[in-house]
Amino acid sequence: MNQHSFDLRLGTLATGYRDGRLTPRALMAELRQRASALNPEYQLFIHILTAEEQEPWLAALDGVSPETLPLYGVPFAIKDNIDLAGIVTTAGCPAFAYTAERDATIVAQLIALGAVPVGKTNLDQFATGLNGTRSPYGRCRNAVHPAYPSGGSSAGSALAVALGVASFALGTDTAGSGRVPASLNNLVGLKASKGLISTAGVVPACRTLDCTTFFTATAAESSRLLALTAAVDPRDAYSRRNPQWNGAQAFGAPASGFRFGVPQTLNFLGCAQSEALFLQAKARLLALGGVAVSIDMAPFLAAASLLYDGPWVAERYAVAGPLIERQPEAVLPVIRDVLAKAPQTDAVAAFKAMYQLQAYKAQCDALLDGVECVLTPTYPRPVTLAELEAEPVKRNADLGYYTNFMNLLDYAAVSVPTGFLSNGLPSGVTLFGRVFTDQYLLGLADAFQRALPLPLPGGAQIAPEPPAAAASHDRQALVVCGAHLDGLALNGQLRERGGRLLTATESAACYRLYALADGRRPGMVRDESGGAAIAVEVWELPSAELGSLLAAIPAPLGLGKVELADGRWLSGFICEAYGLQGATDITAYGGWRAWLAR
Repeated sequence: MNQHSFDLRLGTLATGYRDGRLTPRALMAELRQRASALNPEYQLFIHILTAEEQEPWLAALDGVSPETLPLYGVPFAIKDNIDLAGIVTTAGCPAFAYTAERDATIVAQLIALGAVPVGKTNLDQFATGLNGTRSPYGRCRNAVHPAYPSGGSSAGSALAVALGVASFALGTDTAGSGRVPASLNNLVGLKASKGLISTAGVVPACRTLDCTTFFTATAAESSRLLALTAAVDPRDAYSRRNPQWNGAQAFGAPASGFRFGVPQTLNFLGCAQSEALFLQAKARLLALGGVAVSIDMAPFLAAASLLYDGPWVAERYAVAGPLIERQPEAVLPVIRDVLAKAPQTDAVAAFKAMYQLQAYKAQCDALLDGVECVLTPTYPRPVTLAELEAEPVKRNADLGYYTNFMNLLDYAAVSVPTGFLSNGLPSGVTLFGRVFTDQYLLGLADAFQRALPLPLPGGAQIAPEPPAAAASHDRQALVVCGAHLDGLALNGQLRERGGRLLTATESAACYRLYALADGRRPGMVRDESGGAAIAVEVWELPSAELGSLLAAIPAPLGLGKVELADGRWLSGFICEAYGLQGATDITAYGGWRAWLAR
């Protein structure tokens, strides 16, 4: 491998280890050399781990079959606000530095899975910035173009993957720090739902908003990492249980007809090329079978303004403030300027801002209720290093135009590459959606990557074949054939649970329909030899509500799998055979409505 040609994807390394072409020690030695060679120019590492520091993890892999650990020998980089036991954590500030006594939970998880740390990466000081230049350890330039920044605050983490010294990297994201660097360096950046990935052992930026993130070459790799690490952590009071519908099985190919929001008005800050790439991304989703839905971005952007103009800046001050008060020269001037108003923030203002945020969230949630996700640019336009030097606060804010609202509103998001500007600089778009729809978003991002395979970091290509499974999310499709049809007696049971009619269609031509003995309900039974197509409706119900509906269904009816005319098998109402005693075969009517109207 050389600086410009590499393939460190999880699957590639797994194959190399199984075949015996790679060993963890040999790979780590090569990556240490590469990191040392790259660091003077890119300033991506604050600390590159030595062979002696890596040895305990490599020794633990000796004699272990690569088949037994899902991340056997996989190199990963750690943003230097995340603890690695025995190694100094700086948060980008030497005066703040301390030696970590134990691993951050996410680091411990990854090491237990077989992964090996490569080093601690550079960042905007106290994770306050979106550009990668606010560090006393050196400014991070872009992986592709020397006149542009890496993006931040997870600057070095993005560069570690983009430049081929790690298969994936850990970052953090409060205002966009896990997405902006991904977009600027041709990477996938997963900002999972708050609390899914533990933040125990992470130096806080805004404790109530912080997320630990992954940088990867592909969405499929982020999906796998999330599935391996999403777990409740007793060390993290903000940790949340990952619902079953957001597990590994939810990653897959999106079904045709998915709805994606597109902002009615978009601001690219004058960059025509960014606009063109966004329109290409929209066209790609349409070609995948998506349906574009126009949405108003005003409440999202209004919420974003609260992050730095509101009291949340005081939450950042809770970490850096004591050092600023004791030793102001130890903190970069731009960081001090950003946090300057924090001490004047009072409790009344904080509560007023929380009330305002909740009002915005109610509006935004209502907009997201009608779509599977929303498509936005990750950044409106790139800014140069020279622009950042001239106007450090304003140009940093430009990069966060479409990212700052995400954690305030508690949404999941993934940035995915969409192409390159004429000067070669990468650009990306963000897919965001309701909390705990992370794996669905990653499935859509995966389809997006495969639809127009861009070169991956190092020059590798993504395989065009989609995953065999279908993507799923927090809503469950439900086939109804009787009293739950739109406007009929029991339809209220669906609507009061947040149900929404998707389509009226027919079953496959292999069912019989019976009016049960009570005369109030039908029963649909599969009959391969003498069946017919039955009129049905497909509704969508929040997965969290499905259990209560199932409990309310009286015998002999229940839920099972129903085949539709288009070949899909969906959950739906079925009838047990014993319930047909005394029932009337009404298959000839073609559906329950026709029977009622006879």
